[in-house]
Amino acid sequence: MLKPILEVNHMTGGYSRQQPVLHDLSFQVQPGEMVGLIGLNGAGKSTTIKHILGLMLPHQGEIRLKGKTLSESREQYRQTFAYVPESPLLYEELTVQEHLELTARAYGLETSAYMDRVKPLLEQFQMDKLTGRMASHLSKGMRQKVMIMCAFLVQPELYIIDEPFLGLDPLSMRALLDLMVVVKESGAAILISSHILATIERYCDRFLVMHQGALIVSGTVETLQEAAGMPSAPLDDVFCHLVTRDGLR
Repeated sequence: MLKPILEVNHMTGGYSRQQPVLHDLSFQVQPGEMVGLIGLNGAGKSTTIKHILGLMLPHQGEIRLKGKTLSESREQYRQTFAYVPESPLLYEELTVQEHLELTARAYGLETSAYMDRVKPLLEQFQMDKLTGRMASHLSKGMRQKVMIMCAFLVQPELYIIDEPFLGLDPLSMRALLDLMVVVKESGAAILISSHILATIERYCDRFLVMHQGALIVSGTVETLQEAAGMPSAPLDDVFCHLVTRDGLR
C-alpha cells in the first residue's frame, strides 16, 4: 500500500491557544488522489491550509509530508508541495517570465526540464504573448494564471490549491482541470478547497467536510450522500444538508 503524501494527525490549531479554530483534525491524502476540502466561510479551511504550509504551527498534533514534519526536515517538507492561493501574490516589478524562472530556481528545476514545461503551460493559459509583461500590469485573472503556471511548472508531489477558479475565464478553468487530471494520473496528490462544488464533484476522489473547525464527514460522494440520507443527490444539496442539520448550526 502506498504511503500518504500528506498526513494530518489530531491537529488542533489557530491564532490563539485559548480559542483554537481547528479541533482535532485527522486526514490523509494519498498519491494519485484529489481530495476536496469544503466548508462554509469561516469553517477553518484556510487555517487548515496555513498549518499545512507551515505558516502556522499546530497547538497539538502534527502534520507530515512524506513522513516528515516541518521541524524534522524543513527543506524536504517545503519542496514536497506547491501552493496556489486564493488571492494571487506576485512581485509587482517582475515579469511573467521572471516569475516562472524564479520558481524554477527555487525548486532546483534543471534548465532542460524548465524549457520542456514552460512553453506548453504558457500556451494552455493563453499567456505566451505576455511573458514580458510585469505583474503590476496584469489583470487578476492573469495573475492567477501565473500562480497556477508556477505551481504546475515544478511538478511537486502535492498540490495545495485554494479557490483556484476565482477570476479565471472558462478556457483557463478547463486548462486547470485538465492539468489536475494529468498530474493526478502521474501520481501526484491534490488538496483543493473550492466553493464551486458542482465542478469539483466531477473530479475529486474524496471530500473533507469542515464545519466550525471540525471535520464532520469525509469520504466519497456516495459516503456523503449516505451520511446525509440523500442517495443520488448532487454534492451541492448534500453539503447544504450536512452543515445545516440539527446540532451543527
